[in-house]
Amino acid sequence: MKKNAAGSRFVLSRWRKETSAGMAAAMSDSHRRFLQIIMCHGIMEGSQARAVHQHCCQAYGTQHTRSLDEFVDTINSQLQPLFMQIRKGMSEDEGLQYYALVNVADTDVTKMSSDYAANELELFRKTMDLIVDSENGTASSTDILNCADSLQTSKMKKKETEQVLSRLVQDKWLNEKHGEYTLSTRSIMEMEQYIRNTYQDLVKSCAICHNIAFQSQMCSNQSCGVKIHIPCAARYYKGRADPRCPKCSEFWSHEIPDMQTSSQATALNPRASTKDNAAPAASGSQSRRSR
Repeated sequence: MKKNAAGSRFVLSRWRKETSAGMAAAMSDSHRRFLQIIMCHGIMEGSQARAVHQHCCQAYGTQHTRSLDEFVDTINSQLQPLFMQIRKGMSEDEGLQYYALVNVADTDVTKMSSDYAANELELFRKTMDLIVDSENGTASSTDILNCADSLQTSKMKKKETEQVLSRLVQDKWLNEKHGEYTLSTRSIMEMEQYIRNTYQDLVKSCAICHNIAFQSQMCSNQSCGVKIHIPCAARYYKGRADPRCPKCSEFWSHEIPDMQTSSQATALNPRASTKDNAAPAASGSQSRRSR
């Protein structure tokens, strides 16, 4: 949190310098306060972001008539010279909408170098390898621990590895549930270009929302290869008695879940607005390529 607060002060200080140098100053105090809050959190669930938006407007007497996306667009227009942006994305497991402050200049894992040592970054990269290689978008703790013993930078013992994984979850780079790790919404939003450039053909986009799809359902027609996020499938196939693949029209053989919308989930579970998504349970990581 201290590092986030320090970063917040640095970016705001630099923004003021850019403004004084001639950049159009369109942001109000409510915009600046919203920016400070999202810098401290890193990522916020949609309902939480909307509540913060309303609070900032009320606190500084700004009319709460513009949508959150328009409000964010104003901030992004000022962040552009700093190579930063507030992006909107969706969690893979629950389909909840998120807003995250991302660095658009650094697309590599090295953007985390100020918080993690070289061997810790290598462990994160290897964890990402396992997740991308798997059929279900997960990496087991056992597989990650095995990787830690063969790091080129510096090997890690089991306890040290577990502590690093715990930090990665706490910092919202990874999700963990029942010993299975997945890339968090923040990781996918911040490192999308790095993931696409590094893994290329191994990475597919959801046929519905067009975002990267790791935790998803795949068309049973092997020559098709279409993937759909589970929440996207729930919305797309809702009420359809004969679900078909949107590309090849093959019968969609997967179970269609009955998932709530973001607003419904938040109403039933208020805690959902204050945490990043937990990863769904899985039965182990099955590799799609030899390592």
